[in-house]
Amino acid sequence: WEEVSGYDENMNTIRTYQVCNVFNANQNNWVRTKYIQRRGAQRIHVEMNSIPNVTGSCKETFNLYYFEYDKDVASKVFPVWMENPWIKVDTIAADESFSQVDLGGRVMKINTEVRSFGPVSRKGFYLAFQDYGACMSLIAVKVFYRKCPRVIRNGAIFEETLSGAESTSLVSARGTCVPNGEEVDVPIKLYCNGDGEWLVPIGRCVCKAGYESVDNGTMCR
Repeated sequence: WEEVSGYDENMNTIRTYQVCNVFNANQNNWVRTKYIQRRGAQRIHVEMNSIPNVTGSCKETFNLYYFEYDKDVASKVFPVWMENPWIKVDTIAADESFSQVDLGGRVMKINTEVRSFGPVSRKGFYLAFQDYGACMSLIAVKVFYRKCPRVIRNGAIFEETLSGAESTSLVSARGTCVPNGEEVDVPIKLYCNGDGEWLVPIGRCVCKAGYESVDNGTMCR
């Protein structure tokens, strides 16, 4: 991999990592990110933007890996550049998701892929990209997690909640009645799904005697 200057879709100068050893056999070229803090997330999402370096070529397949650790200790020899200790997320291959961007008469095909992995539990992690004979440029990598925002629903306050370790996880969140409100029937709950959306409201809070609900149930006055 070589770090070189390039341009984004707005013709701004950017730094990219490119590789093109298609005529050499037995390629095994790795590039690794800096240490990334987990920040309490249990599932990590990675968005990758890449372009083929040879016109008409779709040979831009590479592997995505991650490695968890509690502190930043990476060096030229650690972790070892091989699967195990690295954990493979997926093989990323160009497909019909190419979008064409016209850069002043020069059409650039940008391939965008999103993958996720979990559960993660250490304080942080590294990502690595392994080339084994492609001709491509990696132009952007975005690493993120999903969360459900703080909301007031059914007369209760639900604090910001991180999504679960699996894409299908539902994380239960306990609500707190707004001031001068009280629970009725069952404990009030919401569930945060893997896309950062609140689902399945259970229970509700009502205003105490002498108070009325205002502002769409967000206050008892």
